Amino acid sequence: MSKPVQEKLKILADAAKYDVSCASSGSNRQNISKGIGSGVACGICHSFTQDGRCISLLKILMSNHCIYDCAYCINRKSNDRPRATFTVEELTSLTINFYRRNYIEGLFLSSGVVKNPDFTMERMMMVAKKLRLEENYNGYIHLKAIPGASEELIRQAGLYADRLSINIEIPTEQQLKKLAPEKDFKGVFVPMGLIRQGIIQNKEERRKFRKAPLFTPAGQSTQLIVGATPESDRQILMLASGLYGKQQLKRVYYSAYLPVNSYDQRLPAIEGPPLLRENRLYQSDWLMRFYKFQANEILNENQPFLDPDVDPKLAYALGNLHLYPVNVNTADYEMILRIPGVGVQSAQRIIMSRRHRKLNSMHLKKIGVVLKRAKYFITCNELPVYTKDLMPERLKHQILLESTNKRRNPLDTQLSLFAGFNQALPAAPKMLKP
Repeated sequence: MSKPVQEKLKILADAAKYDVSCASSGSNRQNISKGIGSGVACGICHSFTQDGRCISLLKILMSNHCIYDCAYCINRKSNDRPRATFTVEELTSLTINFYRRNYIEGLFLSSGVVKNPDFTMERMMMVAKKLRLEENYNGYIHLKAIPGASEELIRQAGLYADRLSINIEIPTEQQLKKLAPEKDFKGVFVPMGLIRQGIIQNKEERRKFRKAPLFTPAGQSTQLIVGATPESDRQILMLASGLYGKQQLKRVYYSAYLPVNSYDQRLPAIEGPPLLRENRLYQSDWLMRFYKFQANEILNENQPFLDPDVDPKLAYALGNLHLYPVNVNTADYEMILRIPGVGVQSAQRIIMSRRHRKLNSMHLKKIGVVLKRAKYFITCNELPVYTKDLMPERLKHQILLESTNKRRNPLDTQLSLFAGFNQALPAAPKMLKP
């Protein structure tokens, strides 16, 4: 590797670390014609695949030059920083050489906006096209679509990439215009809609023609910055819920605001990123995606922010004690999912097991239910009703006290913040422990 390319790699790999919108791919791109790499069950950026493997990718910017001056971005044009730009050939060669050395299993490519959105999007698309057609590379590729780029370029990018993502960044357009005057929601939602429509059409085409080319088989995602603007957690979750429903996004990522431009008076004066808030939003996101919760059930107008002391599933139970205790031998699947300490897999096992016997606490423990938390919200053959005379605040205090004592026990290694997540579907982004 030449010294100029090494310098570019150092600058642009470091500049890419602020983009968190990447995870396991969900792609199923087979290796054909003795090509290089495979996108089967593969993912990106030290994430976990559905079969539990940890994988890595080359996460990099094509350029950190940018025509925009977004207040929250380290690469804003007014910042005095070392700048660099890869050529299409350099980035293609770098990806292939890293893959052959087993450094990476995929590519996550983003970029600052150089000259204009079409100019930047074309070069990013050309990297993916060159990898696919000239290098015969079949591994995972995630491209960041540039807001404002033409429909044709977005369409071509979708034919070569496994996943496309367009970052909304700020949850409301009013605050986005304040911090990034050159941007608006139309520039984000129009291409997002084009990608959604392209995915739907491609599925129909592949039903009729098995060899029809894939279009963004791993779907699309986006990123929201948390803490740079005054939006509530409820506003953020309502937006995410709409994106999952209307735009059919695979993932919404939440990025705690990093005060990289503390001199800008439009930004909040904070000492560090709100990581606990980010963690609570990810937990709420899991409730919406896997536990059949609606955003307005997690938070409402009277309670617009998530409780920092307890996870949102427990907070829901404490706020709706009239729904508990749940009889695990008679309740439906949706209600069992809402029991703190019961994960998706545990809920499924409860439904299957109770066909053959009435379940008791011993059975529940073998199934994988976290009884130290669930016991307050369930009833079965011999378990007493713990919640009968307890007020929500008193019950919350008691659960937190037990949790604190549990963590102080050196023999107990189960320090999971969100009970039951260790059994539920693919791995989530790394969560903090309070």
